[in-house]
Amino acid sequence: MLGVMDATTIALDEELFEMANLEPEKTGVGGFVYISTAFPRHGPRVKFFKKLGKDQPSFSVSIAEQPEVLVSSLSQSDTDRYAPEVIEFVHRNRERLLDFWSNGTDWPSDQVHAFLNSFVRIG
Repeated sequence: MLGVMDATTIALDEELFEMANLEPEKTGVGGFVYISTAFPRHGPRVKFFKKLGKDQPSFSVSIAEQPEVLVSSLSQSDTDRYAPEVIEFVHRNRERLLDFWSNGTDWPSDQVHAFLNSFVRIG
């Protein structure tokens, strides 16, 4: 299926969270946007990857009224190229991303599936 991978529940430090890698077809962003529910070690954010795979470089963008790049392991040129797209995606979808961040672990699978197919694309 083109679109979104099924959300996965992961135990980390004995806390559960949901995550998904959103494909460019779903977001309009030129790479993959990783989303999750509340993560034990930081505030609301998404991550961007040019391609999926273990140990791929990425950058994180805050889910805030004024989204910004928080940290990046991508080259400066790649960060400069893709950050505006991810920031625009977060801006357009901030409320639904924050709802998932805060409440997604309590959602039934039908609600998660509907959420994963509800994004406002950029571009």
